Amino acid sequence: MEENLKKEIVQHITKNLLDIQILRLLSKEPMWGYKIKKQVEANYEVKLRHGALYPLLNALEQKGFLKSQQQRQGGRTRKVYTITEKGRGYVETYDSILKEQIQKQDIK
Repeated sequence: MEENLKKEIVQHITKNLLDIQILRLLSKEPMWGYKIKKQVEANYEVKLRHGALYPLLNALEQKGFLKSQQQRQGGRTRKVYTITEKGRGYVETYDSILKEQIQKQDIK
């Protein structure tokens, strides 16, 4: 039972904080859209549609949290995404706020 609850909570967090999860993935290595999709699905067991992923990537790029670059690999051209310093700061700020909230709950 506990394993099912854990899975449900992880999926809930991932769906609602997908931008943070994607930035975390990109902080480890640059990736193209399909690889991001597969990593999210493998890591968090959440089905991610292209129709949800690419608008989110575009929004993150417009905010300056990531940048993209066309790269040629094996005869194909892929749009590869890389996290920016602003994106790293966004994730660090989120982590800091989350820790503060958890500490507030521990005090009560």
